Amino acid sequence: MPDFFSSSHGPNGARVAVVAAGVVSPLGFGLAETLRSLHESKDCVSPVTTFVVDRCRCQTAGQVPDALLAEANQYQRRPERLHRVAQMMILALKEAMAQAGAFQPELTVMGTTSGGMTFGEQYYRGLEAKQPSSRPAPTLIANYTPQKPLMDAQQAFGIGAPCQIIANACASGTNAIGHAFNCVRSGRYQRVLTGGYDAISELVFVGFDSLQASTQERCRPFDSDRSGMVLGEGAAVLALENLEAAKRRGATILAEIIGYGISTDNFHLTQPDPSGSGPLQAMEGALKSAAILPGEIDYINAHGTATPFNDAAEGKAIARLFDGVPVSSTKGMMGHSLGAAGAIEAIISLLALQHQLLPPNINFRHGDEGVDLNIVANAAQTGSVRTVLSNSFGFGGTNASIILRSLAA
Repeated sequence: MPDFFSSSHGPNGARVAVVAAGVVSPLGFGLAETLRSLHESKDCVSPVTTFVVDRCRCQTAGQVPDALLAEANQYQRRPERLHRVAQMMILALKEAMAQAGAFQPELTVMGTTSGGMTFGEQYYRGLEAKQPSSRPAPTLIANYTPQKPLMDAQQAFGIGAPCQIIANACASGTNAIGHAFNCVRSGRYQRVLTGGYDAISELVFVGFDSLQASTQERCRPFDSDRSGMVLGEGAAVLALENLEAAKRRGATILAEIIGYGISTDNFHLTQPDPSGSGPLQAMEGALKSAAILPGEIDYINAHGTATPFNDAAEGKAIARLFDGVPVSSTKGMMGHSLGAAGAIEAIISLLALQHQLLPPNINFRHGDEGVDLNIVANAAQTGSVRTVLSNSFGFGGTNASIILRSLAA
């Protein structure tokens, strides 16, 4: 074992608490609904209704019901300018701020890949029609940029913190949380909002389908018969605070973030290095950052997209570094929400810590031959969960891992 795992090294800098969280995803609106879906091992993937998919191989996704998003409109004077993902962000931020108490963020760091892309799609179609009656409104362009959903959400609650957007493929949400963690740990900031958001768009959906990365069947993470991913959508927000400052003001502390690791394997635009070297380096980096040993991890929320190459690489890396740790990918339940995925899965990791829960890896039958993983197969389980590792890996070999721990651990 490399000596950088020695616990005697200890992490440098301030301790970082999670004092609030909010989420909107196919699993539900809010922490309580999300927890219920996890306990029920609920399959929230359904036929796509947002746009026509009859010429696509894959015709399913994890979707957030539009009717339930309408609550967000009350926070905007011109609600027609709110993108669906801005509505998700408003509702996720509302839940987080209701828990956070006297939390005034000094910085906001969010991950996304497509922002309000569907507004851009609408604008382009209007131009293409070349008819005065279908001329697109300029407000579509003004409201489709990646940062606009975050700006709308902050405006809704009177937050004026500077915004940073991280767009690093499917690692974006975890990168955002990791960067926010480093900002607080460094002592430069006391309070930072972080998370991620993405909504399903036709361009992204058809793009993944054309790459044959999406499946015509059920999404089966880590199953030997897996045939591809399904897309999802959602938004998640976490409020991070210097632990000592949080204690002084009597804040409720949900968990502590103790480690963050990143890597880039540069193997291929859409495929990871088959050896799993990229995921391995990210997980090792997170352990080093946390100054803990692999044996101290109680549960791994895997990236687990259910694509043949990605699951194989991640599985090899996990099996090499850990011995029998429970592993699951929750993407089989809700799809892959791209820039939001790492943030939503960080909240699932929080729920695992709070409720001693091992979230389920649904649609699982048989694992890859020669890769020894302890998959939490098909149904949620109870277990002693004190420390959780959450992985996010993206196109271009971008890899990110964070470690969360119960404060009582």
